Amino acid sequence: MGSERPILKYVPKYSESLDRVFQALADETRRAIVARLVRGPATVSQLAEPLAMSLPAVMQHLQVLETAGLVRSEKTGRVRTCQIDPQALRTAEEWIASQRTSWEQRLDRLDDLLAQRPSEEPTEREP
Repeated sequence: MGSERPILKYVPKYSESLDRVFQALADETRRAIVARLVRGPATVSQLAEPLAMSLPAVMQHLQVLETAGLVRSEKTGRVRTCQIDPQALRTAEEWIASQRTSWEQRLDRLDDLLAQRPSEEPTEREP
């Protein structure tokens, strides 16, 4: 089949940044961090509190989220505060919505096609 390229390469509106967003959200811990930050800013310690992992491990997860553009952080003194960057989530949401629309249109066409076929009476099968 020649050279296999990711499907997102065929969609010019979206770039590698969308790939990074989905890769970041593929991890349960990072999704939990994002879910917490959607409620408002939090310090790294606050984010780490409910997680069963070390502070350095939480920092690694935050770095992945920052690289993906999902989270921004600011250090004031010794405290690092994180907040969600809604634009990256919007981009992912727009892509998902476009995929949903495309599949809904395809299913509608299939439904129309099936509705045009004459219905066949089921026949009884002999045992």
